[in-house]
Amino acid sequence: MPKALPVIDMTDPVCCVPVAAAPADDTAALDVAMRLKALADPVRVKLLSLLFTCGEPCTTGSLAAVVDLAESTVSHHLGQLRTAGFVTSERQGMSVHHTPRRDALTALCKVLDPSCC
Repeated sequence: MPKALPVIDMTDPVCCVPVAAAPADDTAALDVAMRLKALADPVRVKLLSLLFTCGEPCTTGSLAAVVDLAESTVSHHLGQLRTAGFVTSERQGMSVHHTPRRDALTALCKVLDPSCC
């Protein structure tokens, strides 16, 4: 059975010394790796792209229709993005509205390459 990764708080944008500036310690490396793992799925990348380009909070149902997947599958992927800190979600009546967190993605980019953004 594979060894489980430790649970870390990824609700805030990643914040550590850029990996290009100095060797990363174990905690920083795990923090960055867990966020990259959340993005290492084509459906999640597509969902994040849709959230950034739709211009308003999107519902799980509307996203599911665009990516042609079941709402439960989309909800799972959004949960992974939310855990990694890339998406916020808010229940409004029977719907859940999702919004991307640009600051989290920008912070991850700066950790990978401080001269990129």
